[in-house]
Amino acid sequence: MYLGLDLGTSGLKGLLIDADQAVVAEAAAPLTVTRPHPGWSEQAPADWLSAASAVMEQLAAKSDLSAVKGIGLSGHMHGATLIDARGDVLRPCILWNDTRSHAEAAALDADPQFRAVSGNIVFPGFTAPKLAWVKAHEPDVFKATAKVLLPKDYLRLWLTGEAVSEMSDAAGSSWLDTGARDWSDDLLAATDLSRDHMPALVEGSASSGGLRAELAANWGLRPGTPVAGGGGDNAATAIGMGVTKPGQAFLSLGTSGVVFAPTASYAPAPETAVHSFCHAIPDTWHQMGVILSATDALEWYGRLVGQKPAQLTGALSGVTEPGRALFLPFLGGERTPHNDARIRGAFIGLENETTTEAGTRAVMEAVGYALKDSLDALAATGTEVNQLIAAGGGSASKVWLETLASILQTPIALPVSGDFGAAFGAARLGMMADTGDTSLATPPKLHATIDPNAALADAFATAHGRYKDTYTALKDLS
Repeated sequence: MYLGLDLGTSGLKGLLIDADQAVVAEAAAPLTVTRPHPGWSEQAPADWLSAASAVMEQLAAKSDLSAVKGIGLSGHMHGATLIDARGDVLRPCILWNDTRSHAEAAALDADPQFRAVSGNIVFPGFTAPKLAWVKAHEPDVFKATAKVLLPKDYLRLWLTGEAVSEMSDAAGSSWLDTGARDWSDDLLAATDLSRDHMPALVEGSASSGGLRAELAANWGLRPGTPVAGGGGDNAATAIGMGVTKPGQAFLSLGTSGVVFAPTASYAPAPETAVHSFCHAIPDTWHQMGVILSATDALEWYGRLVGQKPAQLTGALSGVTEPGRALFLPFLGGERTPHNDARIRGAFIGLENETTTEAGTRAVMEAVGYALKDSLDALAATGTEVNQLIAAGGGSASKVWLETLASILQTPIALPVSGDFGAAFGAARLGMMADTGDTSLATPPKLHATIDPNAALADAFATAHGRYKDTYTALKDLS
């Protein structure tokens, strides 16, 4: 068997698969995010360990874990987990959707070497500007920092005792020479850090160390069970979906929204705000368009109207023409294509006739317009996407996928029932670390394809234009 652990923003998930890649068991534990100030987003790393312990205990109660031959890790990217020389956490982890370091990000991005070497804009959510913020505002913490770890790599430190990362996650730090797949000494020096502050690097499909004997005994695993490098959440999802080659792509509707497409080679295009990162398997890269609020926008609206997202989407009978109500989903800024940490959301066009259902449709459509901007940005780099495979919790809503297909004017394919997300991809990477076979990431069978509604193409194109015009006006007010 093989185990995948996925450290998500809202929870940690564990998934066991057998040698035929069939799911044997799964478990989950919830996590919470704290927002002590506007634009801040943090988690306590100790909570990750408690969640992982709970998940492992659940799995141990369901299966004999002594048969596990490899473990893979996935996690939310960009988080700054700061460790002192004794291995203690110095402060809460600053998460991917935290925008406090927007001024520091702009200053680093103005240094041409960052885009030239990392292949990306320095976004406020990336790790390097967070460290610049800590140096400016919490100098004692910065001075005490011995290691900077990404979230899943802190989990790895606990599991193995080794400070190690891998290329797909490291590419989102702004410190990686993405083409060379190695830390850049020059970029580290620009934030007053060095290679000594960074974890070692391995490929996502390679072993990063073995499971500590104490934890192995607690859960019934073999001591020294190899822990794969793993992947950032989107790269791990791509491994789970079998999206590893040019021409393939997936659309993720999670807390954030992602259009993910592998590329034939390293193909940076920072001027488009498209992310150009390493994939989780060797000699492979990918591009991503990323929006910060996808299901998060529907969760927010649900809290506003006192309903769960499933209730909101379940009340809709099918895709319709867009109404007057228009939502902008910039609840915590935006990445592709705007790179705008200060922008915030808005509802306009509200009238007496606006119902809860109309508001739900406006939120779902807004996520579609934001993803259309990302898809257009990918196209501007020369990356063509002819079909998207649906992933993420929001893909459970057929009406949302119908709306997205019609806005994007791109077919959306639905995998057969099952879990092909980041935890599954992490388990596959654990299998690769055990077997050495990186060809194991095959696409799932598809059971249906949602085609665009051609009759709604013009209406959604007009509404998308209104959305873009409103963004421009809102930007001037934010």
